[in-house]
Amino acid sequence: METTRKLNHLQGKLFEYLIIGFLIILYAPLLIHWYDGWLNKSINIEHEYFSHGMIGLPFAVYITWLKRKKWQRLENITNPWGMFFLALAVLFYLTGVSELVNLSLPIILVGICLCIKGLPGLKLLGFPLILVLLATPNSLPYLITPLTLPLQKFIATTAAFILIQFGIDVSVEQIYLSVGGRLVEVAPYCAGLKMLFTSIYVSLMLLYWTNNHQDKKKASTLLIGAIILSVTANIIRNTLLTFFHGTAQDELFHWLHDSWGGDVYSALMLGSIVLLLNFLDREKNQVDKSEIDYK
Repeated sequence: METTRKLNHLQGKLFEYLIIGFLIILYAPLLIHWYDGWLNKSINIEHEYFSHGMIGLPFAVYITWLKRKKWQRLENITNPWGMFFLALAVLFYLTGVSELVNLSLPIILVGICLCIKGLPGLKLLGFPLILVLLATPNSLPYLITPLTLPLQKFIATTAAFILIQFGIDVSVEQIYLSVGGRLVEVAPYCAGLKMLFTSIYVSLMLLYWTNNHQDKKKASTLLIGAIILSVTANIIRNTLLTFFHGTAQDELFHWLHDSWGGDVYSALMLGSIVLLLNFLDREKNQVDKSEIDYK
C-alpha cells in the first residue's frame, strides 16, 4: 500500500515536470522576446505598457513555488472546462498571430490547472495567474487610446496652471501647450497610462507580498491612492517637460522624456506607493492599539 502510494506520487511529480518542460519549450522563445522588447525598447509601444511583467512574471513563479506543497495535497480532479481552455490555447498558438500567441500563455495555464486539480487548483493559483494575465502584451492600450482625450486635456490644463503660478508665460489649447513659442503636445502615450498600469500592478504585488490583499479597505485605499499618485506624478512630469522644452533646455527634456531620467522618475513614483502602504500599515496598527487600550 505504501509502495503504491509512493509510486503514484512519483508518477504525479514526473507528469508535472513533463508539463513544465513542455511549457518551457513552447513559451521560452516568447518570453525571451518579451523581455528583450521591454529591456531594449525594441517592442512596439503598446507592448511596453506591460513592462511591469519584468518583475511580475518572476513573482508569479515564486508564489507558485511557495504553493507547490498545497498543490500536491489537492485531489487530482479534472474540470471539463480545462479541455476547452487547452484547446483554445492550442488554437491561438497555432495561428501564429502575435497577440493570440501571447494570450495563449495565460489561457493554457488556466487549462492545465483545471485539468489537473480542477477549480480548487485554479483557486489556489488564482493570484499568480492574474499576474501573468495582466503582464501579457495585448492591444488593450491601443483600444483605449481614443478614450484618453479627457485625461490629456486635464493634464495639459493643469500643467499650464502650475507653470503660470511660477510666472511662466504659457498658453494652452486642447492638448497643446505653448511656452516661448515652442509647442508641446500631451500625446495619448504621454497621458500616463503606462505608469497607471504599472502602479496598479505593483500595488497588487505589494498587497499580496504584505498579506494585505484580503483587507478590502486597505486594498481599495492603496489602489485608489496609487491611481492618484500616478496621475499626479504624470502631471508633474508633463509640467517639467513643457518647461524644459519651452526654455530650450533640450538636454534635460530628452533626459526626462527618452533617457534614464524617466526611469528614475518612474522608480521614485513607485517608491511613493511603498511609502503609502507603510503609512496605511502604521495607521491600522495605531487604530488596533487604541482599540486594545480602550478595552
